Amino acid sequence: MTLTPRFPWPRLRWMPAAGVVLLLFTLVGCKSLPRVVPDQQRRPPPVKLEGTQGPLSAERSRAILERLRAEGQGTDVLSRHLALEEAVVGSPLTAGNQAVLLEDGAATYEAMLAAIAAAKDHIHLETYILDDDEVGQRFADALIAKRQQGVQVLLIHDSVGTLNTPVEFFQRLTDSGIQVLEFNPINPAQTRQKEWVLNERDHRKLLIVDGRVAFLGGINISGVYSSGSFASASSGGPAGGGDNTPWRDTHVQLRGPVVAEFQKLFLQTWAAQNGAPLDERAYYPTPERVGRDVVRAIGSSPQDAYSTIYATLLSAIQSAESTVYLTNAYFAPDPQLLAALSDAAQRGVDVKLILPGKTDSWLVFHAGRHYYTQLLRAGVKIYERQGVILHTKTGSIDGVWSTVGSTNLDWRSFLHNYELNAVVLGGEFASQLQRLFDADLAASRQVTLEEWRRRGVGPRVKEFFARAWEYWL
Repeated sequence: MTLTPRFPWPRLRWMPAAGVVLLLFTLVGCKSLPRVVPDQQRRPPPVKLEGTQGPLSAERSRAILERLRAEGQGTDVLSRHLALEEAVVGSPLTAGNQAVLLEDGAATYEAMLAAIAAAKDHIHLETYILDDDEVGQRFADALIAKRQQGVQVLLIHDSVGTLNTPVEFFQRLTDSGIQVLEFNPINPAQTRQKEWVLNERDHRKLLIVDGRVAFLGGINISGVYSSGSFASASSGGPAGGGDNTPWRDTHVQLRGPVVAEFQKLFLQTWAAQNGAPLDERAYYPTPERVGRDVVRAIGSSPQDAYSTIYATLLSAIQSAESTVYLTNAYFAPDPQLLAALSDAAQRGVDVKLILPGKTDSWLVFHAGRHYYTQLLRAGVKIYERQGVILHTKTGSIDGVWSTVGSTNLDWRSFLHNYELNAVVLGGEFASQLQRLFDADLAASRQVTLEEWRRRGVGPRVKEFFARAWEYWL
């Protein structure tokens, strides 16, 4: 498998770097992240849980949250976290869901293609990268086959993420009756907005089938995800990525009432991009209780006053009592996130970060390493995943609060991208995520403060240079 070279903005297919940067500065002014200060002493408002028949009673909501607290071994993270989350996130907590963790591309594609094959009414797919390779063709064939059976198929693909995908690939889909929407076209003549916005990208990865099952996470549709990532592989150096290096990523499959919230987010994006009018379909079938997981759908976009994903993550870290375990592909944190991680470690929370040992994004890789000294001094434990290209974006806090999605821990995800995450409350799903975290940890190399202080001049120069561009990465 040959990896396509990608410039890290965000994973932008190769364009002259200086030209891109100049263009960005010309088109876009700098934005800033909000100051998030959760009131740790505030009593949380009554939590509004949604079930299959709409809002649950206060008694039923309390019973569910008490069960979640018990599974969290007495932690009060739910109460403290929800105090802020209820104020910043517009989507409800939904009960009665089933969340299944999917490890790497092969398992994810198998589950997604099975859901597509079973579709009866509609298929909605939103993705950053859709490559014209074996995997991309499998999805194209599956989508075309369902469209020929009368199933509505909508596809949103990011213009930058699919820069190397031939026009003929999408034309074949369009000719079959699939409605294809290019997100923020890089060609100004093709823009459907009042203004041509190059810097705002759709980084979401979302598949919804019949309004009953949703898939989301970090996995694009590309052959680079085809191999498993826990097989032995040569590390090949710290920041390159050989042709045979497997990609390590995570997705989640969701069933239950929360799927309607992801459906809303997809249709909002379709409307915001001035997609064609849609036929009436069963977008919101009667929800069914299929499991015990309590899930919240969180979407963010540059049009929001602030990134709800960013605010939610910060509040969870600041409320943590025992553990903060994060695995992330692109780590270029802002000062507030750095402070939250450092403060948590200094108050005795076990803070562990699994970050890439090698990457497809040279600048982000070294920009993130610039902050290792500060974090290590504070007691944060840093591990670099070996033998893979790490692309996962997951987090688990206090064994009861978990998230899986498309959001990286960098300025671009929090300010410039359309992103999508699921927050799952409860010990059962957290245990699934913990097992995956432990497997990644076993395949990682710990970075110690003593070792990091001894690094040479070369790495320090790279960090200095990369940090100057981190806002745009």
